Amino acid sequence: MTDNKFVLSWVEEMKALVKPANVVWIDGSEEQLESLREQSCKSGEMIRLDQEKLPGCFYHRTAQNDVARVEDRTFICAESAEEAGPTNNWMDPKAAYEKLGKLFDGSMAGKTMYVIPFIMGVLGSPFSKVGIELTDSIYVVLNMAIMTRVGIQAEKQLGDSADFTKCLHACKDVNPDERWIMHFPQDNTIWSINSAYGGNVLLGKKCLALRIASYLGKKEGWMAEHMLILGLENPKGEVKYIAAAFPSACGKTNLAMLIPPAILKGYKVYTVGDDIAWIRVGKDGRLWAMNPEAGFFGVAPGTSNKTNPNALATTMKNTIFTNVFLKDDNTVWWEGMDGDAPASGIDWLGNPWTPESGVKGAHPNSRFTAPAAQCPCISPEFESTEGVPLSAIVFGGRRAKTAPLVYQSFNWNHGVFMGATMASETTAAAAGQVGVVRRDPMAMIPFCGYNMGDYFQHWLDMGTKTDKLPLIFHVNWFRTNADGKFIWPGFGDNIRVLNWILARCAGEVDAVETAIGYLPKKEDLDLTGLDISDEVLDELLSVDKEVWLEETKGIGEFFAKFGDRLPKELAAELENLKARLSK
Repeated sequence: MTDNKFVLSWVEEMKALVKPANVVWIDGSEEQLESLREQSCKSGEMIRLDQEKLPGCFYHRTAQNDVARVEDRTFICAESAEEAGPTNNWMDPKAAYEKLGKLFDGSMAGKTMYVIPFIMGVLGSPFSKVGIELTDSIYVVLNMAIMTRVGIQAEKQLGDSADFTKCLHACKDVNPDERWIMHFPQDNTIWSINSAYGGNVLLGKKCLALRIASYLGKKEGWMAEHMLILGLENPKGEVKYIAAAFPSACGKTNLAMLIPPAILKGYKVYTVGDDIAWIRVGKDGRLWAMNPEAGFFGVAPGTSNKTNPNALATTMKNTIFTNVFLKDDNTVWWEGMDGDAPASGIDWLGNPWTPESGVKGAHPNSRFTAPAAQCPCISPEFESTEGVPLSAIVFGGRRAKTAPLVYQSFNWNHGVFMGATMASETTAAAAGQVGVVRRDPMAMIPFCGYNMGDYFQHWLDMGTKTDKLPLIFHVNWFRTNADGKFIWPGFGDNIRVLNWILARCAGEVDAVETAIGYLPKKEDLDLTGLDISDEVLDELLSVDKEVWLEETKGIGEFFAKFGDRLPKELAAELENLKARLSK
């Protein structure tokens, strides 16, 4: 237990509110965590899986009404609605504390309150942030022990400082009508109640590492971004680093753990992070990125040896599986996994299942929580207290006809414009109409902790802090032909695009200037071993001016949301794009 008076005072205040029967401080020791695993198995909260086939692995089911992040129940409680901005739900902080205070009152009566000190970022790094999460869920404790660096090490890093994020969570009765995830940026505080699903209750993840951290970054002069970080080693043994932002269903984790095709010898990809990047100007003037997480909280369905062998290998030990299918041999399965579906077993709802059941065995948003250090391609720099220097920042989306395979911004401000106008088209798998364009700037729409107009301005301001900025690119793996079929192979072959990006960063290849940015010359893309015709390559690298002029209308409508908060530089970039397209 700590002797930090700020922590102790806050814990006592929250204890008086939630009224637990017991309080347990998490020290991060394996002995304590194993005792909690044992306890959770006895209570039925978790199931210990076959320890020979899946050593250290456990299974958990959430309530049927509690299987995903609830964006309509997630609020930014800034001082005013204007500060929260048009893309966030807002509630007055005083009203939010009052509303949730009544729900939290006595919510842990008869239960144990666990106190979890945790670090977001690498232990000992000046870039890291400390949080304390109070929870009534052992499942949360065990997941936080994978996703963050917990216990005594976090207490030591905090020392006697008052600078920590105050995180309060209670499962209560998991009532969806009273489920709330509230962020108080000015107070460095997060309150979550009536959910037990990871995305709503592992408060170090999206809540702190993006929503609160983006606000802190604006205030302190750094950036918290929804980005993977990868290192790419070329045959000469040189490693360069890229950060990339993609909306959901665009292959972010697959890119972070990419395996180069065998025909391209001598290349390796290293994963620094699959989801979040904290980015700062380093001592040398370059932008340096750190992954603040210690684990992966990945979507299980679709993960296989074909799509992402590294992710699958990472889950083979010390992993918590949530809402997947439970096989008769006490191992797990999900749709899209290798091989045939099991003949029988228990589905994510706890019901007997066979392939003829007519329902999915695993929930489409079922998850694995796995230690990042187990990933076969984890970067040697994963624990670096300084992070890694970025050569490039990449934005992406899912566009059938609009965006070419890859293009580069003219400069930093134009790159910010590219990120601010990122979009994806809905697929048959998504709810609602197919082909609808959804704008998701920098993939941060659900995660920006303040007014997004100000967030764009912060990006522009970062461009004035140094003259050693990474170059900015946009990629699109999802161009289709007249039959709606993808014309770029994707997966491991995406390294061919990354190679061109890094060649541009090094000044090794020229490019073609177009109305939207710099595109590759066909001969500069290494297509060794790929069966792609000249016609298909032309289509992949084409810019249809009429399609793009239509695109500018959608961008204008989106920008209008921000009113006077839209930076004038971005309005100017839109006008410049229209002018170039009209020539």
